[in-house]
Amino acid sequence: MRDFEFVTLTPEEFDGFSAKHPQSNFQQTAAMGRLREGEGIDVEYLGMRENGRMVAAALFETHHGKLSTFSEVHDGPLCDWHDRELVERFMDALKHHAKAKGAAQLGITPEEPYRLRASDGGEIDGEQGAPADDIVETLKDCGFEHEGFTVGYTAVPRWRYVKDLSGISDEKALLKSYDKRTQWSVKRAASMGVHVRELGADELGVFADIERQTAERRGFEYRGEEYFRRFKEAFGNAAHFTVAEIHVAEYVADMETKRDALQAKVEALQAKQAQHPTTRTERQLGEETRNLEAARKRLAEAAEYAGDGDVLPAAASLFVENPRETVYLFSGSVERYKPFYASALIQHWAMLHLCVERGVDRYNFYGISGVFGDPDDEGRGVLEFKQGFNGYVEELTGSFVLPVRPMVFRLKNLAHRILGR
Repeated sequence: MRDFEFVTLTPEEFDGFSAKHPQSNFQQTAAMGRLREGEGIDVEYLGMRENGRMVAAALFETHHGKLSTFSEVHDGPLCDWHDRELVERFMDALKHHAKAKGAAQLGITPEEPYRLRASDGGEIDGEQGAPADDIVETLKDCGFEHEGFTVGYTAVPRWRYVKDLSGISDEKALLKSYDKRTQWSVKRAASMGVHVRELGADELGVFADIERQTAERRGFEYRGEEYFRRFKEAFGNAAHFTVAEIHVAEYVADMETKRDALQAKVEALQAKQAQHPTTRTERQLGEETRNLEAARKRLAEAAEYAGDGDVLPAAASLFVENPRETVYLFSGSVERYKPFYASALIQHWAMLHLCVERGVDRYNFYGISGVFGDPDDEGRGVLEFKQGFNGYVEELTGSFVLPVRPMVFRLKNLAHRILGR
């Protein structure tokens, strides 16, 4: 019989274990614990030792609601899900702890892929593409109810888009790893006077304003500036609030240089055609004349943008780093400045500075809907944007619920159905 001990950990002990674990993620950190505590949630750090060695841990939340009390572990617990005895013992200990806290149920969302998929959602051959049915069955045997292999957006995404940065050591190699359209977008943004920088703690209003505009446009929940301030306070230097800004004077100067070069090219072709007309020269003249007109049009548009200010915030994103990965968590953009491709450049900046330069080979684009074949799906645009960076898909095992007090659990579900919540 194996010797297990269920223990309460300090935040420092928990972070020490989490940082080195293969499933390490921002949800299972003391920083997230501080954020949850600030929201009035009861937070504990629980672990399992075997022969004195830590083998599993969880940031354990207890929520006290009007209808009932419930416990949750987001993107966890952290443990070897293929070690059936460990899972059984740890889940049993967490169940009894939840019951002692007065919880009606315990919900978990393991940070463990059910299977890996290709970028387009297709199945892949080999061990990585094989479904982890053993994890699902073990949890069911522990009394958990599996909420299914769902698609769509959820609070803790079941479908994620990830890029493997192994072997990429500089910006040139990173850029080359994207598809051609995304390479063009990144280069285009950089050539149009767009620069990315990290916002100071006193500038989070810039991020919040862009996030609010995007939420209103796309119809998703806006968390509010105060939430982002609490997030920064909780995560400190691990949270990177960034903005991509258009430097209008730089953009105008670049466009004027391009216009003048095109003007000179057109005049040279006109002279050549007048002196010795050919079909080839005529074709070149037509093409460069169109390019010149486009450049003049962009210059006219630049004059309109100049009326907005000298430096224009065009897109903003929040990235969270830990030893295993960098996660792209929140983002927003200003619709008026969409032609500047700022969103693509900000992703490139994050992968370069928060992964490649740190020696981290996993960049987590986080949630996608899990719908790949429907061009009208609400998440289609997000999916195609992320696919442009050439990654792969992680389909996670999903959500599991363990009724801790079965009668209270059923009554609570009945009340939710009656109230329509």
